[in-house]
Amino acid sequence: MSIPRFNVYIFDVDGTLTDSAVDICGSVALVLEKHNLPPQSFEFLRSYIGRHLEALFRDLDADLTPEKNEAMIADYRTIYHGRQHTLTRVYHGVPEMLAGLPGRKSTGTTKGTPATRIILEKFGLLQHFEHVQGTDGFPAKPEPDVILKTIDLFGVKPEDCLYIGDASADMEAGKRAGVVVCGAGYGYGNHEHMRSFGPDYWINSPLELLPR
Repeated sequence: MSIPRFNVYIFDVDGTLTDSAVDICGSVALVLEKHNLPPQSFEFLRSYIGRHLEALFRDLDADLTPEKNEAMIADYRTIYHGRQHTLTRVYHGVPEMLAGLPGRKSTGTTKGTPATRIILEKFGLLQHFEHVQGTDGFPAKPEPDVILKTIDLFGVKPEDCLYIGDASADMEAGKRAGVVVCGAGYGYGNHEHMRSFGPDYWINSPLELLPR
């Protein structure tokens, strides 16, 4: 199904623009080891990408306290940023897609805004975005807040926006925000669970976003 033009495109980052699972999951694994939690498989950790780290830590530690959660998140950020995204790559076709896609562009990611800007700049993608929006002090996906921030800033209607993400949390957040939703089937999410939210479009390559 050909995807029409939209006035605004809002992108998830990890698993949608960048393949960052090795850096993310490797960092989480070191945090679990440091805090004496059982090791987990790469596939298990990857399934949490796109959700807030607290969801993972709480599922693995029934006795998680707010203090321990904050300490684990702080350790993750130190380790993750220290890796300098050396094992992260941009998905094939993303630069060409962003350069050729009409409309205004923003992000809607669980990462904080400063960290998101660093990644987009490192991989030469920042120039394509009018705005960069991360999850800064408000609820993370599947809550719709990070998408609504761009809608409010741009002063547009939700139905004029296409949100592209690779996880079930993206699909749910997009639907709750009232935007048109596109599933990125090349990312990390469980396809069956993603499709249960009824995404309006589905792509298996970033280039499929380009109007034909």
